[in-house]
Formats: sequence, structure tokens, C-alpha cells
Amino acid sequence: MLDLTFVRDHLDLVEKKLRDRGMSPDVVLGDFRALDTERRKLITEAETLKAQQNRASEEIAKLKKQKQDASAQINEMKGFREKIKQAEDLAAEKDSQLRQLLAGIPNVPHDSVPVGKDSNDNVEVRRWGAEPKFDFAPKPHWELGEQLGVLDLERAAKITGARFAVYWDMGAKLERALANFMLDLHTREHGYTEVLPPYMVNPESMYGTGQLPKFEADLFRVPHGDKNLYLVPTAEVPVTNLYRDETLDGARLPISLTAYTPCFRSEAGSYGKDVRGIIRQHQFQKVELVKFTRPEQSWGEHEKLTRDAETVLQRLGLHYRVVTLCTGDMGAASAKTYDLEVWLPGQQLFREISSCSNFEAYQARRANIRYKPEGKGKTEFVHTLNGSGLAVGRTWVAIVENYQQKDGSVLIPEVLRPYFGAERITPKKF
Repeated sequence: MLDLTFVRDHLDLVEKKLRDRGMSPDVVLGDFRALDTERRKLITEAETLKAQQNRASEEIAKLKKQKQDASAQINEMKGFREKIKQAEDLAAEKDSQLRQLLAGIPNVPHDSVPVGKDSNDNVEVRRWGAEPKFDFAPKPHWELGEQLGVLDLERAAKITGARFAVYWDMGAKLERALANFMLDLHTREHGYTEVLPPYMVNPESMYGTGQLPKFEADLFRVPHGDKNLYLVPTAEVPVTNLYRDETLDGARLPISLTAYTPCFRSEAGSYGKDVRGIIRQHQFQKVELVKFTRPEQSWGEHEKLTRDAETVLQRLGLHYRVVTLCTGDMGAASAKTYDLEVWLPGQQLFREISSCSNFEAYQARRANIRYKPEGKGKTEFVHTLNGSGLAVGRTWVAIVENYQQKDGSVLIPEVLRPYFGAERITPKKF
């Protein structure tokens, strides 16, 4: 959420950045100016009445001390109380409306973010590695998975429904090996602390990271007593909310956390997209990277977090590129996002495998995550960052497609073999 004073004082900038995102300022901001003006007027009115009430109270005390009649002033005091309550109640109502409006305003894109409408306007930053060469036509992972007997979409549909998968034997082992490899790399070499959070969260947590109220249609909701819980769409939600309503010691920052969780998404609005294979699933696994930083650290830490995610792809020998998302393609809470896109030879395209974002204080303000700067008495909001390090299922896809062999087997990258326990995947039926 943006700071109210910032929006008020920089309304022209906010309107411009909304247009850059392809949004209408009139629709998003609504009657912000009128609401803000009325709220401030009511607050001033209440404060003025309180000052008058205080003076009347002093006058009553003075009259009583002099043993004079103060009944007129006492009756006037009752009128003040009613007027103050009315003004405060109206101000609270306008404040609630204003906060609802603020909650719907997306973050202000950083000045370095390219202006554009959609993914076609994203800007490539760099590439790593080269496309693998084959002396045969490479197959997509859904064909390879079925032929190897490691990916079973038909039985998953039988027991649950569409957009779920069953991994068999070496397929399941590859998923587990990738998760363990990623967690070890980030904790042992990159300095992250591993966390195992709950897989369900309350509405306050979803609000804190920006999924609620706007994106409820993409969430799996679980009724629980008199309220709802939500299956996590990403570990970003529970891990970021670990520090909700807390004040951190500035000397501890940056704090770097990593978590492996299943992720659950309804994929609302994605009908007909990526219907084959396991690219777009209702349930998938992911290793997430989350950082809490001081404001002056966040952009350097954003670059570092992105490099940490890239290291996974480099160690696995996978060709990829880094793109900066344009204003029209980035998430509402993000100030800037890099996407890592891995090359999939079976489909002849780059596919997103990680999004690394700096949210500045947007999430921290919603979740009330503060820190106390060294040598200062006043607290400030932290900056939050996160990124996939990586999406395990999509890394599984990349390994299978990039390391497929002419005989139908799949080689395992050398760095992964200690976790996997074999050099290759060979066909086996279940």
C-alpha cells in the first residue's frame, strides 16, 4: 500500500504511473481527492470542537471555584460532546473508505522500469549459456514424461482433476532432488535461513502481501470455523508475514529467508493456456527467497537475490535469459521485477521460471513491518523482496527437455547426481 501523504503530495506522479501500467487513474483513484479533503476537514472540525470544549471546561471549573452558576456552560459542553462524536464518527468512516481506496492502488513502478503494455514490451537484460544441440527432434516434457513412466497426468485427473500431476519413481525423486539442491545452495552458499511455514494462512496474511482483496478469485479458500483460511499461492505469503506487526532491529537487516512449499493457485482467467504438461498447475512446488532490508539496501539486495536465483540455473547448465518486466506486465505490488526465463527445446521457447521483485515499502506498510534505524528513535517501514529460487516443477521440465537423449533417456546434471542417486532416467512403466 502506498503512503497516504505520498499519494496526496504526488498525485500527478501516481496518475502518470497508473497510466504507464495501462490503468485509468479515474477508475483506480476514484474520489480520492474529495474523500481526503472531507476526512481532513472532519478531523480539523473535531480538533477545533475539542479545543472549544477544553476552554468551556476551564470556564466551568473557574465558575464553580467562584461558587457561580455554570449550568449554561455545562449544557453547552453536552452539545460539544455530541458534535465531536459526530465529527469523529464521520472522519472514521471517511478514513475507512480512504484506506480501502489506497489498498487498491498498485505500487509506483521504479523509474528504471520500461513502459509497455504487455510481455511483448519486456526488455531483455542478459543471457547465459547456449541452446543445446540435438541430432534428433527434441520432445516436449509431457511426451517424455509419459514414455519414461515418470509423469502421469491421466491418473492425476482421475483422482483429483485437470491441472494436477502424479510423479512416479525417478520423476518424484527428481522433484525431491531439485528442492534439496536449491535449499542447500541458498542456505550454505548464499546465506539464507531455511523456514518451514504453514501451508494455510489467514486473510490478514493474504492482505499483507497484496493478494487480498483484489486477487481472491485466484486463491483456494478453506472454510475454518467462523472464518476462512487460504492455501498458500507461494511461500512469499507466510514467510513475509512472519514479521507482520513487528519492529525489527535495524542492525539485523538484511534478513534473508528461504522456504520450500507446495503452492496452490486456481489459475482464474487462464482457461486454454498451457493445457499440456505441467507448466500451469493448480498445485506445484517452489523454493522461495524472501528478504527484509533497509530502504537504502533494497536495490542492491534485489540484484543479489536475482543472481542467487540465476546461480541455480547456471549450476544445472540450463540456458536462460533475464528480462525486466514492463509496467503493463508487472505485478500490482512490485516496484520492479526481473523474470528469469529458461530455454525449453521441446517447445522451442523461453519460459518464466522465476520472478524476482522489489516491493519497496508497499507490502511492509500493509503488513506493518517496521525497523528501528540505529541511532534514531522513530521507526520506519522495511523494504521487502522475493523471488523463486526456483519453481521446482518448471526446473523439472527444463531438466527433462534439455537433457533428453536420442535413446529416450534423460541425463541428470552432474551437480544433481549426489541428490538423485543415478546418472540418468530410463523408461519404466507403472
